[in-house]
Amino acid sequence: MKCTNNVTKRAFAALLGVVFVLTGCGAEKYEMPYNSNYQVSSFKLVQTADATAQVAETFAANLCVVDKNISNSEASLSDVAAAALFDVNGLDTLYAKNANEQLPPASLTKIMTALVALKHGSPEQLLTASENVQITEPGAQLCGIKPGDTMTLQQALYVLLLYSANDVAIMIAEGVSGSVAGFVELMNEEAQELGATNCHFTNPNGLTEDGHYMTAYDLYLIFTEALQYDLFNEIIQTTTYSTTYHGNDGSERTMEVNNTNQYLAGNYTAPEHITIIGGKTGTTKAAGHCLVLLCRDNSGKPYISVIMNSESTESLYEDMTELLSAIQ
Repeated sequence: MKCTNNVTKRAFAALLGVVFVLTGCGAEKYEMPYNSNYQVSSFKLVQTADATAQVAETFAANLCVVDKNISNSEASLSDVAAAALFDVNGLDTLYAKNANEQLPPASLTKIMTALVALKHGSPEQLLTASENVQITEPGAQLCGIKPGDTMTLQQALYVLLLYSANDVAIMIAEGVSGSVAGFVELMNEEAQELGATNCHFTNPNGLTEDGHYMTAYDLYLIFTEALQYDLFNEIIQTTTYSTTYHGNDGSERTMEVNNTNQYLAGNYTAPEHITIIGGKTGTTKAAGHCLVLLCRDNSGKPYISVIMNSESTESLYEDMTELLSAIQ
C-alpha cells in the first residue's frame, strides 16, 4: 500500500486547493494531529515562499499512514498482536497487522524517553539519581544505580537504550524535567506533535501501568523522529558500551552493558539481503516480546519494522526475520 494520507480524493483536492490568507491572526502555523479514526487526515498550514499566504499541507506528507491491515505473501505472523513494515524512502507500507491497536509497549517506551531527553536536555548534562531509582517491581531490568550516583545524560542514554535499564529512565526523567510527572507530560505532548495520537504514557520506562499504551504505527512515527538525532543513531548501533560514572561517595565506578538486540549480538540472523542497523527491544508479561528495527537492503534503502506482543524471544526473532523477508 502506498503510504499516503487517509483522505477521500475530494477532501484531499479541496485541502490542496484552498489558500488561507492571513489577516492578523497571529500564529504562523496551525496543526491538527493525525488520528486514524478521522475520516479526513489532519493537515497543517504552512507559510508560502513569499510569506503572504498559507496553504494546506497534509499531515505526514513524507510519512506512511496506515488505516487497515495489509497482507504480504512473505509474512503471516499469526502469533503476534501487531506488526508493520515500512519502506522509509519509498513511502510504502509493505505489511501491517493491527498497526493502530493500542497495546502495552514495555521498553519500546524508552524510544520516546530518549527522544524527549535529546530534545529538552543536552548530552553533557549531569544527572543525579534520586531515591526513586530504587525500583522494586519483580523482574524489572535495572543497572543498579544508587541514590546520589551521577552520570551524564549521554552515558544514561546509552544504558537506557542498550541495556533497557528502568532505573536510569527515572534518572533521566527527573534530571531533564525535574520530576517524572513533568517528563511524562512532555512525552505525551511530543506524541501529539508527532501525530502519534493513539498512544499515551504514564511513565518513562514502560513498566506496566493502566493507561500506558502505544501502537505499532505510533512507534514508527516516534522512532522515525528519534532517528533525526545523531546520538540516537550512534547508540542503537552499538553492541557493547563501557563507561565510568561517579558513585554517591565520589568514587569512580565502571559499568559495562550489552545491547539487548539479539541480531546485533549475533544470536539470530536476518535474511541474507538485509543488514540490521539497530533498534529497541521491550519485554514485560503484559506486553510480551516487542522489537522495533531500522535495517537496510543490499541497495542501501532503509526500512523500519515493528512487532508487538510476540510469544517468546525465539518467536520474536523468527517473526521479525519473516517480516523482513517481505523486503524484496
